[in-house]
Amino acid sequence: MSQPDLEQGRAIAERIERFVRDIVIPYEKDPRATAHGPTDELVTELRGLAREARLLTPHIGADGSHLSQRATALALQASGLSPLGPVALNVMAPDEGNMYLLGKVANDDQKHRFLTPLVNGEARSAFFMTEPAEDGGAGADPSMLQTTAVQDGERWIINGRKAFITGAVGASVGIVMARTDPGDGKTAATMFLIDLPDPAVRVERVMETIDSSMPGGHSIVLLDNLSVSSDQILGAPHQGFRYAQVRLSPARLSHCMRWLGACRRAHEIASAYAVKRHAFGKPLIDHEGVGFMLADNLIELKQAELMIDWCADVLDTGALGTTESSMTKVAVSEALFRIVDRCVQVLGGTGVSGDTVVEQIFREIRAFRIYDGPSEVHRWSLAKTIKRQVLSVQMPFK
Repeated sequence: MSQPDLEQGRAIAERIERFVRDIVIPYEKDPRATAHGPTDELVTELRGLAREARLLTPHIGADGSHLSQRATALALQASGLSPLGPVALNVMAPDEGNMYLLGKVANDDQKHRFLTPLVNGEARSAFFMTEPAEDGGAGADPSMLQTTAVQDGERWIINGRKAFITGAVGASVGIVMARTDPGDGKTAATMFLIDLPDPAVRVERVMETIDSSMPGGHSIVLLDNLSVSSDQILGAPHQGFRYAQVRLSPARLSHCMRWLGACRRAHEIASAYAVKRHAFGKPLIDHEGVGFMLADNLIELKQAELMIDWCADVLDTGALGTTESSMTKVAVSEALFRIVDRCVQVLGGTGVSGDTVVEQIFREIRAFRIYDGPSEVHRWSLAKTIKRQVLSVQMPFK
């Protein structure tokens, strides 16, 4: 990471913060911000404002170049100051991760057809990997993938059901992960790029979830004899699991970035309340029980920031950062939940109401502890890494 890149990231982040605080935050009470995310009308309006401010997709240059992960962290943290910030700036999940993956793996024709509309904020995307638990499908364990793709000449026929597909309603671009047969008896998957809507891709229902910041919500989707041409394979056939690793660590980290910004906002609101609100003869912050909670917030906000920067530095070397991103995702998601939980507690009855955005941030952060792998899965993976390291060097037990 170069110093000029980091300085550019700081400059962009300062502009983003002003934009989010001055322009985006007033939209939080807009009725178009629904329980299933902001409507397409609201998304278009917000992105128009970001485009006017020259802040749309701020981490990707006109030539397709990306800011470093360290610089991106600054921009995405600033975007997260409002749940609508990432939507307005076109840095939300799953689009941000999908753009990253397409930039790394797609060929030139695919980039023109699928990536360019996403970068320009003219389209939304969905990543079709997770499957219903009742079907025994893939979740945190992608090897349980049930959706199949069978080759038929120059086309592939895809069948299966997908679950918790963020943004499927209203998406124009889809990335479908399906099990394929490489002919060697091994488990393999292939990623396919699809145009949406398609009559073979049917939303069975939009799920009722505790979070509400992502356009289109989260859906159960049926893929019924979806026919895809071979030139819509992303990368090479049977390499889907490998490409998922390309997307995985940066996507985990970008979640941490955005929601760190959200928790900073929650901490600001709780701190202002604690200073102004009096009880038992003095401001709440002068009661140690409250003051110490806010002090712990300050400590953990800085710890989360440093963990993100450390992992970003690893990714900026070109490493996959699988272990580092697992560590960061667990540490940051759990720290942020403790932070926003304290904010709710400090605010009391106000904290569990919609009178401030803290209640929504609490719901979003709780969901974050599940997204991109529950903490338990990451800890299990890290334990396996520890075992391999010990066995590889025959570490003595004494």
